[in-house]
Formats: sequence, structure tokens, C-alpha cells
Amino acid sequence: MEKEFIQPETVAEITGLSLGALAQLRYTGQGPRFYKPTKRTVLYKRHEVIEWVESTARMRTGAESYA
Repeated sequence: MEKEFIQPETVAEITGLSLGALAQLRYTGQGPRFYKPTKRTVLYKRHEVIEWVESTARMRTGAESYA
């Protein structure tokens, strides 16, 4: 059974984003939902990361409308 919660390093592998880019997305509220059980711990749910990536699908470049 796969782990429900994953660390930012795993999110970076799944999405191809850097850890810095993920931190910036957390700061601006534009990335996948995340959890902070402690002051220094950041966790994500694997299925929410995948859903977030899938929600960014586009039909063509330059299009602002999402599928």
C-alpha cells in the first residue's frame, strides 16, 4: 500500500518542479494543498498532488482556459 502522505522531495520527483518552486507555490497559495503538522514539516497527500497536476491540463499553448 502506498503512503498517503509524501514529502516535498517526492512531490518534486512527481511534478518535475524544484523544491524552491514548490516553496514558492506554497507561499503564493497556487500549488497543491499541503499540511504542516509541525513548524518545519511539510507534507502532501499523493492523490492531491496528482489531482492538482491534472487540473492544470490545457488544450493548447497560450490558452488560459483549463480543461
